[in-house]
Amino acid sequence: MSDANSRSIVSNQAGIHEKLDEIVNKHLNAEFKKPIAEHTQKAFDEVNAKVQAFNGPLILDSCCGVGESSANLAKRHPDALVIGIDKSSHRLDKHDVEYKQTDSGQYILVQADLNDFWRLAVAANWQPTHHYLLYPNPWPKSKHIQRRWHGAAIFPFIVKLGGQLEVRSNWDIYVKEFARALALTGNPCDVTLYESDDAITPFERKYWASGQQSHRLVINL
Repeated sequence: MSDANSRSIVSNQAGIHEKLDEIVNKHLNAEFKKPIAEHTQKAFDEVNAKVQAFNGPLILDSCCGVGESSANLAKRHPDALVIGIDKSSHRLDKHDVEYKQTDSGQYILVQADLNDFWRLAVAANWQPTHHYLLYPNPWPKSKHIQRRWHGAAIFPFIVKLGGQLEVRSNWDIYVKEFARALALTGNPCDVTLYESDDAITPFERKYWASGQQSHRLVINL
């Protein structure tokens, strides 16, 4: 499939999911008790040692895919340590050599389950200045609402991590739902169109080349 033929999101949802408020409120009032996976604990401990030794701003790039966004964010924030996290070793293994740590910014790529990693980061009192969620899987089928980050049990930990949260998607409903979920935590924000001359992820390049728009929210938590 060429870059200019990226498929648009197809969903049986025409607007915000009718059960979103109920689902989010349930998660806000429940304790997330799932045990932490051993491989994510190990990955976190290794990264945490570097984070604790670092004396500058911390930036999270969650669902970083092949890590191109992490490298670009490191260039934009040369005084920061960028942590790119993705569950797929297949995607992370595609990380181009040119994106390895350079003089123009520092970043670490880590394979981990974010359902565990975010909880560990909160427990370790990480305080990122920025948290990017760029083009996460939108799970567009209505029945998959709880697979979207804002509909998942982990959602309260995204809020607890704080910092300036930025979410982007090529599906406006995803970002509108995310904004609604944040509003339920007392953090209202606007959803806007995002346009730039520079794509920082492969998805962004692909969507724009095929005429799709990016929708985003930015909020200081």
